[in-house]
Amino acid sequence: MKEDRSYDASVDRSRLPVHVAVIMDGNGRWARSRGRRRAEGHAAGADSVRVVTRMCGRLGVKDLTLFAFSTENWNRPKSEVRFLMQLLRKFLASERETILENNVRVRAIGRLHQLPEDVQSELSGIVDLSAGNDGMTLRVALNYGGRQEIVDACRRMLVAVREGRFSPGELDEMSFRQFIYDPEMTDPDLLIRTGGEERVSNFLLWQLSYTELYFPSVCWPDFREAQLAEAFAAFAARERRFGGLPGKGKRRASKAPVSL
Repeated sequence: MKEDRSYDASVDRSRLPVHVAVIMDGNGRWARSRGRRRAEGHAAGADSVRVVTRMCGRLGVKDLTLFAFSTENWNRPKSEVRFLMQLLRKFLASERETILENNVRVRAIGRLHQLPEDVQSELSGIVDLSAGNDGMTLRVALNYGGRQEIVDACRRMLVAVREGRFSPGELDEMSFRQFIYDPEMTDPDLLIRTGGEERVSNFLLWQLSYTELYFPSVCWPDFREAQLAEAFAAFAARERRFGGLPGKGKRRASKAPVSL
């Protein structure tokens, strides 16, 4: 797939989000509007994953978290779920070399133990192989739900209390983080949801407290370099106050770009 790097220069790298989260919505509508099967929409969406991941790496985004499959998605037709799982496994296998060559670290969050065994195997393989990389972190949310994450975190905390490894008196926002799916995960600076819907749909409910939200109308298969550059421009134009006064907002510096 040919890359279009012409939009890289239009991005203000001094005001990049450090952590970008994406709800990849609209694959089915994209396919339906073209008289195609939903599976073709999901396949086209995989190409957008490649484009967005590579552009974020080139620009120096530190973390990219993609909502790939929710706990509610099991309610879709079995044939579609089966196709999505096969597509995921094939995508991980096909991108393994690129991920390793470009120093990308892959992590996954969600109730991963409930995924098909072949998907678990492929996922754990690339997670383990890339664990030593220190470039951009590509985090995939699979069989994920925000409420479920909070419930699972509470369960882990109760076990730790019962085993004497944690005291309820120690509980605050920072100590609670050790029990979520990925304690190293920073809060997203920017959430992009494609497809025109304007809701977070049970995604990263604990982490999105002060995240900037961006809702382009374009469906995910049509979200490419130009659209990502527009999202970054919209983010750069906003003043983040974190509950403070205008002009007193905080910004975190992004790390050095990754060459992709």
